[in-house]
Amino acid sequence: MACLSSSQLQKFQEDGFLVLEGFLSADECVVMQQRIGELVANMDVPLHSRTIFSTQDEQLKVLDNRDYFWNSGDKIRFFFEKGVFDEKGNFLVPPEKSINKIGHALHAHDPVFRSVTHSPKVQQPHLGGEVTPHQDATFLYTEPLGRLLGIWIALEDATLENGCLWFIPGSHTSGVSRRLIRAPAGSIPVTSFLGSEPAWDNSLFVPTPVQRGALILIHGEVVHKSEQNLSDRSRHAYTFHLMEALGTVWSPENWLQPTAELPFPPLYT
Repeated sequence: MACLSSSQLQKFQEDGFLVLEGFLSADECVVMQQRIGELVANMDVPLHSRTIFSTQDEQLKVLDNRDYFWNSGDKIRFFFEKGVFDEKGNFLVPPEKSINKIGHALHAHDPVFRSVTHSPKVQQPHLGGEVTPHQDATFLYTEPLGRLLGIWIALEDATLENGCLWFIPGSHTSGVSRRLIRAPAGSIPVTSFLGSEPAWDNSLFVPTPVQRGALILIHGEVVHKSEQNLSDRSRHAYTFHLMEALGTVWSPENWLQPTAELPFPPLYT
């Protein structure tokens, strides 16, 4: 990506996202998918820590294990889809079909994902179930804005049927409409929102289907979403975020914070 053409760079600056097809080979994607399978097969998540993660307000407000959620910045932790547990926290579906995301330190602790994250191909010298419409900077806020870049890599084909990404081109130029912040220690709920999410016009969203191995660059303030997977095929993806370190402050109010083990603003995975 260090060799983006001037036309690619201009398109990213205008739209707030950019598709790079063929970034990873099919073999590289298979290795990452196999590693995901190994991690899920060996996961051991206590009942009280089985947490659903969503961009929707109501689910972020009912987390019942503050430490598992808050202290995940330097650990490999598991977050689940809605509706996969019974009232006692037992799985209603096979565990391998219950995962929403694995985070947040794959880039630091897992050799397979670390090698991809820190590959020379990912260097950026010139660019600072259903996922409801949102801006990444809502959850990962920096001062000044415009210093956050999402990296989204399709490990399988992402289609209209299985939940490809959708974007509102140019929506990264209007600032951040709301922020998720940590609540004071001992508070319930553990997070709260500042501001509110606008009622985005669905007609403005553009679908972005891509083939396995494609990479999508995502500006931290571009509005995007994915629809529910209505197919019988999975849609694995690996995503993390880069923050330009020079002259940038990672907000101390962000729910995800640096730790002694990973002292710098985290790559969000």
